[in-house]
Amino acid sequence: MGLGASLYSGISGLTVHSERMTVIGNNLANVNTTGFKGAMMQFEDLASSNFSTVHGVGQVGRGVRVSSVYSDWGQGAFEASTAATDMAISGEGLFMVSPPGEEMKYYTRAGNFRFNNDGYLVDPHGYILQGWQVEHNSTSVTKSTSNSEPTTSSARIIGTPTDIRMENFQSDPKATSSVTIISNLDPSASDKSTDSTNPYFAMFKNWHGEDETPLESTRYGYSTTLKVYDEIGTAHNLTVYFDKVALSNAGGDTVWEFMVTCDPNDDHRMLSGANGIPSTIGDGKTSAAGVLMIGTLTFSTGRLAGMSAYTLKSNGNGNVKDLNNWDLADFSTSGLPVCTANFLGKSNASTAESVNATPLQIDFGISNKNLSSNGGPGTIGWAGGLGTIPTTAAMVGNNISNTNYLANFKDPAISAMATQSVERGGFSTLFQSQNGYSAGILQNISVSREGIISGHYSNGQVLELYAVTLATFTNQHGLRREGGNLFSETLDSGPALTGQAGRSGKGTIDGNQLEMSNVDMASQFVSMITTQRGFQANTKMITTVDSMLGEVISMKR
Repeated sequence: MGLGASLYSGISGLTVHSERMTVIGNNLANVNTTGFKGAMMQFEDLASSNFSTVHGVGQVGRGVRVSSVYSDWGQGAFEASTAATDMAISGEGLFMVSPPGEEMKYYTRAGNFRFNNDGYLVDPHGYILQGWQVEHNSTSVTKSTSNSEPTTSSARIIGTPTDIRMENFQSDPKATSSVTIISNLDPSASDKSTDSTNPYFAMFKNWHGEDETPLESTRYGYSTTLKVYDEIGTAHNLTVYFDKVALSNAGGDTVWEFMVTCDPNDDHRMLSGANGIPSTIGDGKTSAAGVLMIGTLTFSTGRLAGMSAYTLKSNGNGNVKDLNNWDLADFSTSGLPVCTANFLGKSNASTAESVNATPLQIDFGISNKNLSSNGGPGTIGWAGGLGTIPTTAAMVGNNISNTNYLANFKDPAISAMATQSVERGGFSTLFQSQNGYSAGILQNISVSREGIISGHYSNGQVLELYAVTLATFTNQHGLRREGGNLFSETLDSGPALTGQAGRSGKGTIDGNQLEMSNVDMASQFVSMITTQRGFQANTKMITTVDSMLGEVISMKR
């Protein structure tokens, strides 16, 4: 029995070493396979039999068997790629792919993806990469009457992981919702537009929207123009005029009136006039056509310190040039005053708070951190230095000796770059921008380290489209290899824990890169040598036992 057991111990050794050589061979065969993770085989001894000794009972081993085959999840090196859709994961996580039209999910480290003829981002098997769609918030007008902090527009993922697909290779136009204009206003300039009754709105009084030139160049100190876009991508010129207000005694403060305007023929606002009868403001038909916002900028030693802004919310008495019809502007949730032009002439879209309006926030470098109400109508976010808030432009009057009477933000916050009035080469536009654009054609894509797939369009826009889904597992060694660089989850691995790259323990993603196999040929060759010697030792044991059995048989002679 002892020699026979020795034979079977040797056979078990041959079996496991041959299987280990298969694992090593598979590792070496995949030394250049994209995203391949090598495997490691580990042995354990078989149950031992009891054997009598002088000291009692001893144990004799009966061979060896395979204990486990684990995947090596070590990081592979990166190889540069010219394809923007190639991706490599640095750290933990696997890409999640799904066969078209099926709920089954597979997981892979191979990031060689391409767009197919249907616009899906697929792997070489045609399995579709999974990700979240990205949503972009738009500018909205605050409706709250309680204390609140302004929030900024940002992109966020929505829904559940879905197929990544470029259904439309065009960028839809986006209406301008935010305009930033940072200027330097020459403090030595004179007051070009004057009005004894309403000195803070003299430019507005001199504006004639029905004329070919609504405001003569001699009636303002400085102007700056930029293009903005409506909902269908048509460009319109937005011009902001500035003029200094001559003050009698302001204690070192200076005040400039401003006026935000568009081409009167592009202004299609409709408001209820006298007796509730709708009247057209724009199309060059009225003297106020094209004026979107009027107000004042207050400077203290050249730095922006306060702002007032008024918009036309109704023309109840039928006279759009009557300053009684110009009320304090509403604020966006970012704490910036808003207006609207209604370029397309939509119904119920002619005031910033209208249901169908596209609010346009104006940023001169000052925002409001307190959007609460003082209790009175139209006072959300506004304060008055002398206790009375001039809720209409007509209430401002002609007090040019005390700038504290002007309306101001309840809690103004001045940006590092803000409109100023200092001696620096006269008038100049330091910075201007807007966030609208016309339609564009997709030219290429890029992938950020957070796995955000962005489209680069011919209109100069870079739009975030999808966020790639990464999956981790409680026990990644429990994943089942399905071939084709694919893994599937099992009861041992646990369910997939999905998330964005760079968050919740997930690795980051590098675009234009592919992860190479993590197989180390040097260590594999060393394992091959030890496996070969182990196999040889077991064959030698079998031949030795065979010789011993021959000696036993020869005892009969």
